[in-house]
Amino acid sequence: MASLLALPEGGEWSVLLVIVVLIFGANKLPDLTRNVGKALVEFRKLSEKPDPQDKPQTTEEQKPQL
Repeated sequence: MASLLALPEGGEWSVLLVIVVLIFGANKLPDLTRNVGKALVEFRKLSEKPDPQDKPQTTEEQKPQL
């Protein structure tokens, strides 16, 4: 019995690539992949556990005026 979330194999990848090129156009693919990469990097930054040694930096604007 095949899994419901089976990944494409072999020739299915080439069919998917042709469909993506037809939908987005060859000129838009570099921009699309660049944006996906940036989104993944940002997601990884946000999903990492914060280091307890990291303390928030205070700037001059954040310090209370006396």
